[in-house]
Amino acid sequence: MNVAVGLGCDRGTPLATLQDALRAALAQAGALAPDVVAAASITLKADEAGLLALAAKQGWAMTFFTPAQLAGVPVPNPSETVRRYTGTPSVSEAAALLAGARVFGHEQALPMTALLVEKFKHRGADGRNATVSIARCDSFLFLTPERSTP
Repeated sequence: MNVAVGLGCDRGTPLATLQDALRAALAQAGALAPDVVAAASITLKADEAGLLALAAKQGWAMTFFTPAQLAGVPVPNPSETVRRYTGTPSVSEAAALLAGARVFGHEQALPMTALLVEKFKHRGADGRNATVSIARCDSFLFLTPERSTP
């Protein structure tokens, strides 16, 4: 199974908390770390040490999307609180759907139905929060009725 991971976190979230969140979300999806073919977050996190360390440890090239790109993706769990702080109602869900589409060279996000794990929230022992969403990356997802052409 190929999956894309969308990640969000509090500023200063340590690697250990992000690893715990990722491990739990992958388990919920029935996926393993080697199944991850894309990982993404918001441009506001492009300098986030914990996220960069996680990507390096996993061997991922992280993609960072702008708030406007993320805001254009329909998601099942939008948040006005997240919008207030980031300019988009979703980081992890939207990032996973966009990153999963990019695997196939598509600019338009995968449909919401591709989400295997929606907005998985984890609060570490350090008090920091991480959010992980996981989308299935299968080319057939681009052939759903909502994306088919007449």
